[in-house]
Amino acid sequence: MTDMKDQWFFNTKTGQPELGPKSPANVRLGPYKSREAALKAWQIVRERNAKWEKDDREWRS
Repeated sequence: MTDMKDQWFFNTKTGQPELGPKSPANVRLGPYKSREAALKAWQIVRERNAKWEKDDREWRS
């Protein structure tokens, strides 16, 4: 198991990546494997949400 202090997170309040879970969970996205991935947190969220919405529409029809 990977230690959380070695994972990257994205702070939604400051807009900055953080190494380890430094900020409170309610303003933190992650974990991510790299700083670069953490910087793309909002893009990843949008892509996942779009996929889940598409999957839901297909499931309901």
